[in-house]
Amino acid sequence: MSAVALTLNVARSHINERRGRAVKPRGPYRKVEDAEFLAPIRAIVDARPTYGYRRVTALLNRRLRAEGQPTVNAKRVLRIMQHHGLTLERHTARRPGRTHDGIVVALRSNVRWCSDHLEIHARNREVVRILFVLDACDREIIAWSAVANAGISGEMVRDLMVAAVERRFGTTKVPHAVEWLSDNGSAYIAKDTANTARALGLMLLFTPVRSPESNGMSEAFVKTLKRDYASITVLPDAATILALLPDWIEDYCEVHPHSGLKFRSPREFIRLSA
Repeated sequence: MSAVALTLNVARSHINERRGRAVKPRGPYRKVEDAEFLAPIRAIVDARPTYGYRRVTALLNRRLRAEGQPTVNAKRVLRIMQHHGLTLERHTARRPGRTHDGIVVALRSNVRWCSDHLEIHARNREVVRILFVLDACDREIIAWSAVANAGISGEMVRDLMVAAVERRFGTTKVPHAVEWLSDNGSAYIAKDTANTARALGLMLLFTPVRSPESNGMSEAFVKTLKRDYASITVLPDAATILALLPDWIEDYCEVHPHSGLKFRSPREFIRLSA
């Protein structure tokens, strides 16, 4: 005991007193002010049940900043959500063994655009196919189109190219080279599509066969649209999907927090970068 007391530089009587004292287990850490954040957190979770605590924190802090109040730490939001059972179920699926080392993200806007398409199925077995192009830096959906119970045509891709160039530059030709990354679908590799891209000043790039990771930016949007919008909405028919799509994509661009943008939305990132 004397050696311990000497090492710790404390009195022997102090050590004896602590040895005889019953250790009281520490309960969950909480703050009195946590209660005021529960209601807004629950409102966000109710509206966006697929969001984890980091995106919930981003939306909560966006609201607090707009009201001129101090922001809240993500760990505090996690603690509140865990205490009230608002966190997501832990993902336990195995990840694929193959990794992708290619770089898709761009360091500034209007350098590389990524295009792809996806399908959303309605309950009556109708299907809506959505064609889109997004920026590999700011993640904004620059242009998109959708069709019910039909395939994606080369004409749709060419119209998308024209719409994207006009939206970003206000002209019919890009002022500098812009890469257009897509898969090897027939609509993208068609001769007329290549001619349109050349006329607009776009440089066509194609991903390797059976390598969706090579266009990971587009794949991420596909996953987000299906998980955070389509999967939590009743979709009786194709007409309902077509009616909801504009609001979904507007919400994705204006509100949805992106981890790669420090949990800002694409347009919030664009405004701050201007």
